[in-house]
Amino acid sequence: MNANVQSLKAFLGQAGRVALVEVAATKGSTPREAGAFMLVSASAIFGTIGGGQLEYMAIDKARQLISPSEGEMAAKRPEGVGGGSARPKIMSSAAAATPPGGSAATLPARGRDTSATLDVPLGPEIGQCCGGRVEVLIRPVDATLEQELIAKAEAEEAHLPHVYVFGGGHVGQALAAALALLPIHVVVVETRADALEGMPETVETRLTAMPESVVRDAPAGSAFAILTHDHALDFLIVAEALKRDDAAYVGMIGSKTKKATFKNWFLKLAEGSEAQFGQLVTPIGGNAVKDKRPPVIAALAAAEIMTALASHSARASASNTPEKAMAG
Repeated sequence: MNANVQSLKAFLGQAGRVALVEVAATKGSTPREAGAFMLVSASAIFGTIGGGQLEYMAIDKARQLISPSEGEMAAKRPEGVGGGSARPKIMSSAAAATPPGGSAATLPARGRDTSATLDVPLGPEIGQCCGGRVEVLIRPVDATLEQELIAKAEAEEAHLPHVYVFGGGHVGQALAAALALLPIHVVVVETRADALEGMPETVETRLTAMPESVVRDAPAGSAFAILTHDHALDFLIVAEALKRDDAAYVGMIGSKTKKATFKNWFLKLAEGSEAQFGQLVTPIGGNAVKDKRPPVIAALAAAEIMTALASHSARASASNTPEKAMAG
């Protein structure tokens, strides 16, 4: 299970009263897109709608929405204990940061005392200079909405792009750790059991004597990062990946000499083509940064892989437009 789904379930299971803060609409330049959301409890938050004063305002409004009513608090008080100052006063940061006349408007609630909407221009009045405008919907999370959030997160997880890391050595371990933080499904493939020890718990591991077979079974649009302890094994895996015409990324760790050796073998003995070889990225992470420490290579490679996945997804979406479908 992806870390995001695990964390979401844990938060919802322990937070008590929770409000959903969701970006309902945007205009111009904004920190997050429509659909971005966060969850707010009395003492914690899950996710983000972009940070800054916008987020502080939304958090305060959400906590006002889920704070106990006077009736609920009175019901919990022992007999003889009065009300009045017993209820904490909530000071909204919107009131503190917004000058008279207001730059952030609270629109009519959608349902009496059950939801609220903030319409916030992102200008100097609130200390943000994005220049756009954000409408934020805030509503309490009930059992039905909780299940909807979990189902949505699980559906998104099922469609995450796959990234296969072949090799669990120093760079493989560092790359797995870097990728584990990202919205992707990471699989580390090894021929050595001990090399799979210590992997992040959200990373899938596969022990196999034939790692190249994993390439054949990978879903379309996958990324393959090859960095095993054996150059000959690297070559077999890379050749298998390059012969797929639906891979988002094929990268191999190595030097110019290793690349030249692989090219000679791939074209002459592995029945590969120049076009297929042209899809190979090596060294992974590029060579603009000369630092070869594993965490540095991992950071550069992770950025490279995410860029390739985004580009592949954009191309796939463009090819599936109605115009393309009609032309086909």
